[in-house]
Amino acid sequence: MKLASLPQGRDGRLIVVSDDLAWYADADHIVPTLQALLDDWDRFYPLIEALGIELAHGAIPRKRFHEREACAPLPRAFQWVDGSAYVNHVELVRKARGAELPESFWTDPLMYQGGSDDLRGARDPIRLADEAWGCDFEAEIVVVTGDVPQGVSAEQALRHIRLVGLVNDVSLRNLIPGELAKGFGFVQSKPASHFSPVFVTPDALGDAWGGGKLSRTLMVDLNGEAFGRIEAGEECTFDFGVLIAHLAKTRSLGAGSLIGSGTVSNRDPDGSPGRPAGQGGRGYACIAEQRMVETIAAGAPATPFLKAGDTVRIEMRDAKGRSIFGAIDHAVVAG
Repeated sequence: MKLASLPQGRDGRLIVVSDDLAWYADADHIVPTLQALLDDWDRFYPLIEALGIELAHGAIPRKRFHEREACAPLPRAFQWVDGSAYVNHVELVRKARGAELPESFWTDPLMYQGGSDDLRGARDPIRLADEAWGCDFEAEIVVVTGDVPQGVSAEQALRHIRLVGLVNDVSLRNLIPGELAKGFGFVQSKPASHFSPVFVTPDALGDAWGGGKLSRTLMVDLNGEAFGRIEAGEECTFDFGVLIAHLAKTRSLGAGSLIGSGTVSNRDPDGSPGRPAGQGGRGYACIAEQRMVETIAAGAPATPFLKAGDTVRIEMRDAKGRSIFGAIDHAVVAG
């Protein structure tokens, strides 16, 4: 099942989207918003699932689905938390600012709590007030949970994942060191995140989803050229069950909690950080990693951070080449 929201009020209007992302059917006569569906999943989901089957068979009125018209599936949420499933990314970014990676990071996930009151759509621009802040994209996987009890195990946690999607967790790299030096985490250096037009139930992902991991190629383009073609299922140190269990160790989680994977990251088979996509490598899911590799090779980074007018596209395709979640495809604008 593929679900999305169209702009209406603060929380959008729930729609069911066809597997090929071509058509949709209104679902608000069953339940008005995605959050309301998540709040009472067992009651409403069978009805939404039946609606999706009718849509697939052309048995109900349908309308053309245009990704550009969708807002974030959850325009605001009770919780947005980002983890560190890909420790290779954490290691490279820490090296870039001269910090060593503690050994515990390979066994104990990192996690930070972001702002969830302003979650933006896939076509909404990245608004950048000052290019000196070092604006970067971070292409990630995200899951949405139902209610999760405190103390849940990693295995049990997987049963509480309702939906899967993509997110651009925008970062302001030049503000991060100063904030972390205070010892109290990110605030200003993490502006609003942008989410894929569509979220998908795990069962609809087929063999691409298993063990709390999504195993497809994450495609990242910068200004229309390939920047990353990263394998999301490889080198995923912590699956989503582990991340959710980590978050729920001392508290329960409310339905509609969003948990990000952290930036998807690969090494080359030889163990090196790899090569840029433009040089035949898999590339990267954020600019910071490419800058780190440039620093290792040449002593200084060459790729600039984002500026007004730049465009970023993040997408994942299935085995038949069809977009799974729709594309995050937006521009940086001043202001």
